[in-house]
Amino acid sequence: MANMMRPTAFLVFLLAMSVPAWAQEPGEPDAEGCKPSPLVSRMTGCQIYECSAKDFDAWDVVINKAGETKSLEGSGDHSKFACPATVSHLQLQRNLEAALQKAGYRAVFAGRYEGHDRAAITVQKGAQWIFVQLTDFNEFPVYEQTTVLVKQMAQEMSATAQAMSDAIAKSGKLDVYGITFATGQAAITPASDAVLNDVLAVLTANPDWRLRIEGHTDNVGDKAANLKLSNARAAAVAAWLTGRGIDATRLTTAGLGDTQPVGENTTEDGRARNRRVVLVKQ
Repeated sequence: MANMMRPTAFLVFLLAMSVPAWAQEPGEPDAEGCKPSPLVSRMTGCQIYECSAKDFDAWDVVINKAGETKSLEGSGDHSKFACPATVSHLQLQRNLEAALQKAGYRAVFAGRYEGHDRAAITVQKGAQWIFVQLTDFNEFPVYEQTTVLVKQMAQEMSATAQAMSDAIAKSGKLDVYGITFATGQAAITPASDAVLNDVLAVLTANPDWRLRIEGHTDNVGDKAANLKLSNARAAAVAAWLTGRGIDATRLTTAGLGDTQPVGENTTEDGRARNRRVVLVKQ
């Protein structure tokens, strides 16, 4: 069952702990980096000894006495609490049930389920789910709490951006078409936004990548002017990307003018192929 405590691993963990660490008093700190969920208050005196959170994952919650589960996909967190020996399991269960009911959650399941000796609680309010299951270690009650906000996974890269990323990873470079400029200038046209957003997605998805942005032209006009223009256009692409959050240290630029044609400059199709931006992985 995903994200649920496995008894064997749990006992190994507990045995590695000293008893005084479990006999905690109210006010002792939680494990480093852990904090209680704002969705439901904790029992007084219970401390978080382990926690994790995911922006998107699959989480299983128990939905009936047979122990059947429902898989939820979305963002969530999972915390494990240790409570003083003076707290009973029934006290813990009733307090959690009352707190969740007061917060407006609908009970999906509450009680013991097959294969588990202690009670579990599953509640829902719209897209928000909370699953709590109780267990114990010797005389100390413990409980696990999972909160899940059901949602669709955000699509971070388009098919085009993914293809770009794959090509750069494979060959180390990519000729990019569709980034256009005003005639004889380095001003990027609005029609370039879709392609530039794909380049942005590639850099965002690969934060360790450093790219050289190369500007290339056809051979129409003066060679020196083309070289200068290609430099300015490469710099304009870099500025567009850094303006949207890409660290400038990840980018370098170069203008190569008409020195590296990939098509015949004697035809319009060939010249169009030569007017391009090239991304080179460093």
